[in-house]
Amino acid sequence: MGSIWGTLFRVTTFGESHGAAVGVVVEGFPPGLRINEAGIQEQLLRRRPGQSSLTSPRREPDRLRILSGVYRGRTLGTPIALVLENKNADSSAYRELTHVYRPSHADYTYAAKYGIRDPRGGGRASARETAARVAAGALAEQFLLDRWGVEIVAWVESVGNVGSRVVSQSVDRPAVDRTPVRCPDLEAAREMEALITGVRKEKDSLGGVVAAVARGVPPGWGDPVFDKLEADLGHALLSIPAAKGFEVGSGFRGTRMRGSEHNDPFFMKQGRVCTRTNYSGGIQGGISNGEPILVRVAFKPVASIFLPQQTIDDEGKEVELLLRGRHDPCVVPRAVPVVEAAMALVLADHALRHFAQCGI
Repeated sequence: MGSIWGTLFRVTTFGESHGAAVGVVVEGFPPGLRINEAGIQEQLLRRRPGQSSLTSPRREPDRLRILSGVYRGRTLGTPIALVLENKNADSSAYRELTHVYRPSHADYTYAAKYGIRDPRGGGRASARETAARVAAGALAEQFLLDRWGVEIVAWVESVGNVGSRVVSQSVDRPAVDRTPVRCPDLEAAREMEALITGVRKEKDSLGGVVAAVARGVPPGWGDPVFDKLEADLGHALLSIPAAKGFEVGSGFRGTRMRGSEHNDPFFMKQGRVCTRTNYSGGIQGGISNGEPILVRVAFKPVASIFLPQQTIDDEGKEVELLLRGRHDPCVVPRAVPVVEAAMALVLADHALRHFAQCGI
């Protein structure tokens, strides 16, 4: 049940980190739309491991295979199946973890829920699963851009205690991808890279924050009460592995403001309703207001570190754990396309839901 997302634009991901493949089935995608397969592949390459010294050295080619739902480059309206084969899995480092619970991983909780788990690379709990989300999200992005001109861009806002100052209205992907850490603030990016490199040498890990903006979202997307747009965005973004916090617009910073500061005054510009500020983050009452939708996602330090740790095995015996394997010292650079994908999936679903209810 937990592998399915969406109401009308529905995705089902499958696969484990060291299984034969990971993939996704997309249902509800409108027929007749031309698919840019190279665009999907580009997003997958932005997410894949082994792309720089700041990421896991696992080298997966992540070459996309479209199994169904597309004919001569156009969607059929039938389920679209996308598959990525696992080519570079190395399970040897996980043999000794068959009966050991790694601290802050899903080993114990998966065993508690299912009574069985795949210890190889974390199995289904691995961030490897996000490759499938990125493939589906890239499809959703093409749909949103072609039909409504919606553009989604994410970037690294902070790593550890190093932050950046970026104006969300002007960020684009070329600026984001200018550095391996995916921060468009070049001075901050250099500090982040140095910090990650230093922590990696210390065999430790870091967390950080990824910010994202969706521009061009029309007013009216979303629903009141339980299906608020920000609630669904929070659901999708917090489901990303290692995500521990979510905020929209001013977020927690807004708690330090007065209402007279925080309110977004309306005005008319060329026949369009606009707001002079955007502390609401483009959403009011759970419905988009036409302003850019701005979100932030906080990611914890990577749980897989190479320092000695105390833990227990599945019989409750205390053991000292020293991990092997290939792991990111900080997930945020590779999380950027995953955050973009999650936003795209939510917005595509709400676009279809809005059309189905209101016909526009």
